[in-house]
Amino acid sequence: MARGGQGLARVAVVVRAGAAPLWWLGVLAAGIGVLVPGLTGRRIGVLAGAALFIVAAAVVASARRKRYTALARSAGRAGKHDVLQDRAVTLRNWRRGHRWWLLLAFLAALGSAFAVPAAAGLLMAGCGVGLWLKSAWIGRREQAGEALLWVRVDWLARDGGRPAGRTVRAYRSTGIAAGDAAPGGARRRTAELV
Repeated sequence: MARGGQGLARVAVVVRAGAAPLWWLGVLAAGIGVLVPGLTGRRIGVLAGAALFIVAAAVVASARRKRYTALARSAGRAGKHDVLQDRAVTLRNWRRGHRWWLLLAFLAALGSAFAVPAAAGLLMAGCGVGLWLKSAWIGRREQAGEALLWVRVDWLARDGGRPAGRTVRAYRSTGIAAGDAAPGGARRRTAELV
């Protein structure tokens, strides 16, 4: 990065990065967990899992919103020497850095099926849905402010990939057309790029 520029990753993409792995691993663990009768029985396990799914989605979606809002409000403009990281690179980096945690969570969800079938898998899936909801909320903020939010890559690396962690002191912003991800972190459609 020339002349003091920084590598920047999209905040919404970082938030969204864990959504798909948590969802799919959670659904898989719940599906396998239903096959095991468990100590509580399948019916209780699935009902407990449904409740955990709803609670997890709500908690994850609303967690740290004040911090995100404060960082977004004080965001400065990105400099011309800053390098905007591609969506695919951000997703790959986050998932590589968290692959062992995801694997451990999946194995724990499978193991817990012997006690409460499907519950932990549905909890994981609920966390994934919560991350999707949070990225959608960030996307609505970005559209309302007509500015995309970015976080420094080195701060992300120091804080375990959390875009609103303690080491993150400020966000940077760009125009709504910057980068290759739409507001909210989804892949831009071809029509939007033209």
